Amino acid sequence: MSIEVDVLNGDASWPAVKPLFDAVWPRDAVEKLPWGHVKWAKADLRVLIEDASGGIACHAGIYFRTITWNDRKVNIGGIGGVATHPDCRRLGYASVALNAAIQTLRHQEAVRFALLFCEPHNFAFYEKRGWHPFTGEVYAEQPGGKVRFEAMAPFIFDFVRAPRQGVIDLCGLPW
Repeated sequence: MSIEVDVLNGDASWPAVKPLFDAVWPRDAVEKLPWGHVKWAKADLRVLIEDASGGIACHAGIYFRTITWNDRKVNIGGIGGVATHPDCRRLGYASVALNAAIQTLRHQEAVRFALLFCEPHNFAFYEKRGWHPFTGEVYAEQPGGKVRFEAMAPFIFDFVRAPRQGVIDLCGLPW
C-alpha cells in the first residue's frame, strides 16, 4: 500500500481539510475543551495524507514565525492541528505527516527549532518521536491582547540546539 503525501498552501487547502477537523473536533466537543476558546493561527502549509477514497485521512499544519526567546529574535517552525480521521487511526498516518512536516521545516535553513502544543494524552506520542517538553513560559496573542499560553503544553524539536526553558513570545497567535 502506498501513501500519498502532499504539502500544500495553507489557505488554498483549507476547504479540503475542514471536513477532517469537523470529524476530529466537532464544535460542541471543542467548546468544552480547555483550549476551546483559543484563537488559532492559520497554517502556512499543510501536510495532507489521503485515504483510499480520496478524502483527507490525516493533517499536520506547518507554521513559520519569528518569535522571541528570552528577548532574542529566533526563526522557528511550528506544527499544529495534527489530526487523523477516526476511521484511519492506528495506521501510522500521524507519524508520516509529522515526519513530512519536520522534513519540510528542515529545508528552511533559517528555522532553528520546531514548536508544537499538545494535550497530556499525546505527550508519549511526541516524546517517542524526539520532541522535548519546554518548561518555560510561552506568551501568545489573543483577541484581548498578549496572554500567557497555558491551554496546552509546549514541546520542542531540535534542528539546531533548542531551548528547554526561558520565555518564548510567539509574537502572534498560537498554532
